[in-house]
Amino acid sequence: MMQSCSFCKNKNIKNTKVEYTYKHDGKYMIFHNVPALQCEYCGEKYFEAKVLKQIEKEFISVQLGKKTPKERSVAVEDFDKLVA
Repeated sequence: MMQSCSFCKNKNIKNTKVEYTYKHDGKYMIFHNVPALQCEYCGEKYFEAKVLKQIEKEFISVQLGKKTPKERSVAVEDFDKLVA
């Protein structure tokens, strides 16, 4: 188990489940209830390699045609065009 957060050095790290957004080639997939360690001070999240490999495997399956229980459309905006 981690001794402290590698970002802020806080020693309070907890087991939790979080939302994780996977992005590859401009395509996104959101995963809910992903197991992680999270710093209670700064919020930095840490994932086991096997968890990230499973996420990547599932993303590839969906890209190859596997159906997911939910799909949502997401609005996309270019910030540079907002402030011009």
